Amino acid sequence: MGAILGLTFGVGVLMAWHGWRRPHRPAHQPGPGLIHRLNDLIAEAGLEAVSARQVLMSSLGLGTVTGIVFLAVSRTWPIALVFAFFGAQVPVSLVRIRARARRRELRDLWPDAVDNLASAVRAGLALPDALSQLGSRGPEPLRRPFQRFGEDYRASGAFGSSLDALKQRLADPTGDRIVESLRIARDVGGTDLGRLLRTLSTFLREDARTRSELETRQSWVVNAARLAVMAPWVLLALLSLRSSSVQAYNAPSGWLVLAAGAGVCVLAYRLMMRIGRLPREERVLR
Repeated sequence: MGAILGLTFGVGVLMAWHGWRRPHRPAHQPGPGLIHRLNDLIAEAGLEAVSARQVLMSSLGLGTVTGIVFLAVSRTWPIALVFAFFGAQVPVSLVRIRARARRRELRDLWPDAVDNLASAVRAGLALPDALSQLGSRGPEPLRRPFQRFGEDYRASGAFGSSLDALKQRLADPTGDRIVESLRIARDVGGTDLGRLLRTLSTFLREDARTRSELETRQSWVVNAARLAVMAPWVLLALLSLRSSSVQAYNAPSGWLVLAAGAGVCVLAYRLMMRIGRLPREERVLR
């Protein structure tokens, strides 16, 4: 009986581990580097004038300044290093917040854009013209990428490369699906494009409504996780204003306490984010 219980427990632990484990990536398909991932994040945030190197330099500069300030105030190296690390995360975090807000905004705008595109196709406009007119008649936040598409197409006359550039500027899974649908319709023809776009519009509206309801219900989990992680470090920052109160952290045990606290906070925050936040739709057609 004990062997059966032990075997059952072991199988349960193995299944739980497989559920949280990332899928294995073959050796001949290395993951994207830091610069590539950061460029994708900047594109999702819609920051055309910002580069990944600028964000990294901002992180390095802000982290250095923050560390120097806390070292001058607290005269404690471990506290200065911890807050230098926090300061270095601020630029990337701001870009990530901007990208998340833009995804929510586009999620609510895509149904109207798809309806506009379906109406143009039904009216007999050519696909390049149907896309270009979204630059003047589509939702305001989406107009600039489609205006750039019209400029690219008029300059080159190459529909495929103009679609690729449009997809890169949109940096959105829904935009990828629309672009690839139009590419297939252009290449192989067909009469179902209008119906496909109307079906996609209905699906996008239902998906946006469902995700909004779920995010509203689960927002308290995300906010609670952020508050729980921030509270001890805000208290430590206030204590650092009196350097005599934090001199104990200069000892090896102080380094260990701060390192352990930072590790636990990072682990707990990532776990709460994984539990409380809906999974982000990946760009499988990029």
